[in-house]
Amino acid sequence: MIAKVSVYWNRLLERRWLVPVLLASGLVLAFLVPEYHLLSVYAQLILMYVGINIILAVSLNLVNGYMGEFSLAHAGFMAIGAYTSAVLTMKVLPAADFPLLFPLAVLAGGAAAAVFGLIVAVPSFKVRGDYLAIITLAFLMIVKSGIENIDFVGGPRGLSGILRLTTLPWVFFWTVALVWLIRNFVYSNYGRGVLSIREDEIASDLMSVNTRQVKFFAFMLSSFCAGIAGALFAHLLQFISPRVFDIAKSTEILIMVYLGGIASIGGSILGATLFTVLLELLRPSTMASLLSWLPAAVFNPLNEHFISHLGVWRMVIMPLALILVMLYWPRGMMGLREYRGFVPERDKDAHRHTLPEAGLHEHPESD
Repeated sequence: MIAKVSVYWNRLLERRWLVPVLLASGLVLAFLVPEYHLLSVYAQLILMYVGINIILAVSLNLVNGYMGEFSLAHAGFMAIGAYTSAVLTMKVLPAADFPLLFPLAVLAGGAAAAVFGLIVAVPSFKVRGDYLAIITLAFLMIVKSGIENIDFVGGPRGLSGILRLTTLPWVFFWTVALVWLIRNFVYSNYGRGVLSIREDEIASDLMSVNTRQVKFFAFMLSSFCAGIAGALFAHLLQFISPRVFDIAKSTEILIMVYLGGIASIGGSILGATLFTVLLELLRPSTMASLLSWLPAAVFNPLNEHFISHLGVWRMVIMPLALILVMLYWPRGMMGLREYRGFVPERDKDAHRHTLPEAGLHEHPESD
């Protein structure tokens, strides 16, 4: 059934006119939904979280999936983007006076994260594997501790009073733009270099690939996207604190990447969407609302002994989900494969291995 749906979906995406039509329709809907209240405020909030998480998952997949490194610093870059943009809209160019400058504040958050990405990349890419994970984890702890000791941004109390400037159209725009940017990067010469580093960095060096430059560029692009996601997140939540961007946040992004599939843009979108929706379903209020149709004799004990404790168990379920995915599904649902709609025309015939029955492309480097 899933294969048939996948084949049908990919045949649709083969039609060149369909993608622009879908994007234009999505943009129009993004404006119409809040304007005419086509969905509840809660559903709109979930849609915006889905968009932000797609940006995070696709950008981390560039480093962890396509390049084969293991970074835990994404929450740190997200924090830098969030705090930079929030300070700009609150204290430098108050958004109340300059609302049209919000895109510049978001871009500034991404740029600040990219600069820190370059700083982290210099020592990080002198090592590989576990050591890289340790360095990026140390960076995440430094960012969190540093913010906690800066009174200008609220210290450990956090920063409140951020204007809500993130809207559904803005989330749609940034999600499409950044997914398009990373997709084009992956299928560019630099992207080929990234894939060659994952397969064999020494051989890649011998084939005249400037591996150092390629790694820096990919890491900075990934950090930039995380900073953009952080800026959107801050202006949606209206409150940020160092605790929001701890190791649990990085774990969430890792789950999205490895659930959807490594080295797959379509997989990252799928993983981010599934994870966000499932996490919301585990909220006690959401679960209670969904099961409220049950008879009181069944619902009341269920609510008392199970549903009301879901808030605590969510923090257990998330790391457990990551362990299970790594054990039984190490490449994820679409690991090393891609929907044909994301593959450029010039690459479709060049790939030696295709899976026409599933409508997917398998990266030749995965042989």
